[in-house]
Formats: sequence, structure tokens, C-alpha cells
Amino acid sequence: MKLSRYCIIYPDLADPDSVILYSTKRASAALVERSALAAIEKGELEGDEKETLTALGLLVDSEREERLEMIRFLDELNELDTGLSVMAVMNLDCNLACPYCFEGSRRGRHYMSPETAGRIIGFMDKYMAKGRDRTGVAFYGGEPLLSVDLVQEMACRMKYMAEENGINFSFTLTTNGTLLNADIVGRLGPLGLKAATITIDGPEDIHNASRPYATGAGSFSRIIDNIKAVCGELEINIGGNYRKDNYREFPRLLDYLLRQGLTPDKIGSIGFVPVLMEREGIVSPEFSGGCLSINEPWLFDASLFLRKEIMARGFPVDGVSPAICAAERKWMFIINYDGDIYKCPGMIGRHEYKVGDVVNGIGDYSVSHCMDNWKNDKCLDCVYLPLCFGGCRYMNLLSAGKIAGLDCRKPYYDACLEGFVMQDLGR
Repeated sequence: MKLSRYCIIYPDLADPDSVILYSTKRASAALVERSALAAIEKGELEGDEKETLTALGLLVDSEREERLEMIRFLDELNELDTGLSVMAVMNLDCNLACPYCFEGSRRGRHYMSPETAGRIIGFMDKYMAKGRDRTGVAFYGGEPLLSVDLVQEMACRMKYMAEENGINFSFTLTTNGTLLNADIVGRLGPLGLKAATITIDGPEDIHNASRPYATGAGSFSRIIDNIKAVCGELEINIGGNYRKDNYREFPRLLDYLLRQGLTPDKIGSIGFVPVLMEREGIVSPEFSGGCLSINEPWLFDASLFLRKEIMARGFPVDGVSPAICAAERKWMFIINYDGDIYKCPGMIGRHEYKVGDVVNGIGDYSVSHCMDNWKNDKCLDCVYLPLCFGGCRYMNLLSAGKIAGLDCRKPYYDACLEGFVMQDLGR
């Protein structure tokens, strides 16, 4: 048995006689004495410890077989996936006027019609008949609750259709939170509303500057009031967008949530991400301050700092896990308000990256989306491959103007992964 190619050895600062083995393939960790590590390197480790480390993905029989396993990984993942995941973009309109909005010039009074909604349901029905055993829908925008009547109608029809096919159905909302009140949740909850992801861009002063109403008024207090009113009825996940000049202020938001009684038991998760800088011609020319790569050095500190602050207050955070581009997920579709189908919400409206539509179905997008771009020696030999798989095609588009190539995240993981692992281990 040998150490996995995707095993990293970190020193245990609490015990110089031990090390921490971390598997990027399984997101698993084990504390191992240095004497056991020496035995592994000599091929002499035996007994329960060997079995445990093998089960955690830290030891393998053959480097060649492990390499082949990784080459097959996403194909096998798609074969085993019996679900259907659809993001329905209900509109490109919004009652807020965020200056950094990634939809930018694509925004407007563009709404899904009832006819398109019916075609989406027909599209989903065909896939439900192909062996899917569960369906998850994320209603998205713009602001999806500006189309709440159509959301309600679609959810009702989807729920009935799923039940007729013996399929589990649920749906979520990605919303700015200003319209998510008790009445809305009362209407949508019985139809399968499971969770809502709400964006709060830091404490009140920063949020209101970043996410004002179209009138210029602040939206913070309305969002907080709505979360307090509905958090007992569905899972609330809080996201937020930070910039280089304000991320250190975000702990003030966390403390405010606690003071308002929005304690960790009432929140599903909290996670903040950097504001992205969209391409010229889409983003507002007045906006600056977004990033074009996860490898920008200031993001290393921001990622570790914010995750630490969230965990320190007891709020749930997402664990370290593979970041698999939606383009690689066979049963995941983003359907725009007009019925065009994409593989990433960042691509909507960019017709060269359209993969089909709800009338004609899905076409071959293997070339346009550079499928399997990570199946090369550089990526397969990289210890971070299971967390990255070539990175994000949308980030490539932002930085290079095309999705071809690799969004290599090695500098980011070199700088941050050990810190994330130690945070999770409480070290």
C-alpha cells in the first residue's frame, strides 16, 4: 500500500511526533504518528491502522489504478446520479440596484411567460421518465419572487408531475430576501419549498451601499425582518459578496445576527464570496473592485479570515469539498426565462454557450464547453485535482474572454487549504 497521490501531509503543530494526513479525494483527515508514516513509506504498515487509512482514501494499492479511477470519476458520478437538477431563471428584473450585478446590461424587464413555463415542465417530464428518482428545482433571477405567481403555478404542476412519476420533489429560492415574507412562505411551503439562499453584503451600512432598492433606499432592515419571520418555516442560507476594501467588516454582520436572535440553530449555513468583475459591456462602467481570479493574493487572507469568523460564532459553514463545474454534471441544467438552456448561470444570454432549449432538447456541447479539459498529465498529477477538476469555466471567461483552458487553483489551495483543514479539525 502506498500513500495516495491525492494525500497531503501537514505538520501537527500540537504534537511534533505526529502529522495530519489529508485526502483531497475524500475530504478526510487522520492524525498519524510519524513512526506510522515511516512504516507507510516502507510499505510495512499493517493491521487496523492500515485498514482505516485505506478506507479514508489515504492509502491505495496502485498509483496506476488510482489515476484511472480519477479519469473515470466524473463519468461514474453522472452514471450514479439519479436526480434531475434544474435552475429556472424566472426573470432578469430586480427591485434592487446592485452596482456590481453580474447580469449587468442583460438585466431588464425580461420575464418568463406561462407558455415557456409549460414547455419547461414538459422538458422536465421527459427526463423524469428516464429513470430519475428525485427532482430539485432552484428558482432564480433577477429576483424570482417578482414572478411569485408563476413560481407557485410551476411548483404546483411540478409537484403533481413528480408524484405521478413516483419521484421526490423539492425546490429552493435564490433571492435578495426583500419579498420573502411569511405570506409567500405560506403559499410556497406546502408545494415543496425547502430552503432559500439570501444575500446580505455585510453589516447594514455596507449592505445598503451595495444592495439598495432601485429608489436608493436601504434594503437591510427589510431583509432581516423577513428572515426573522420565516426562519422557523424553512432553511435559510445566508450568502454575501465582499470586496478587498470591506471584507474585514463582515464580522459585524455576524454579531448583529446573533443580537437579533438569528442564532446558529436558525441558520442553515453562512458563506461569503468575492464580488466578480464581469466583462466590459456587461458590468456598469462605474463599478470597480471585483476580482477576476480566485488566485488574487488578497483572497487568500479573506477566505481564511471570514471562514474562521463564521465558525467562531458557531454558524455552520460548508466543508472543503470538490468544486465540480456544472458543465461536467450531466443532469444539471440552467433554463433561462426564454427557454434557452445553459450549463452555468453566468453564461445566460451568451448565445454561443447555449446548449439547447426546452423545445428541441440538449445538443452536443463537448467542444463549446471544453469537456474533460482536466484530463491531462498536469491536472492528473496535481494533488488538488479532486477539489478542482480544471476549475471554473466562467472564471476563465471573465479573465481570458473564453472558457477554453484551465482555471488552475493551485496557488489558492497552496495558500489556504491547510488553514481550512486546521479550522475543521479545531487546531
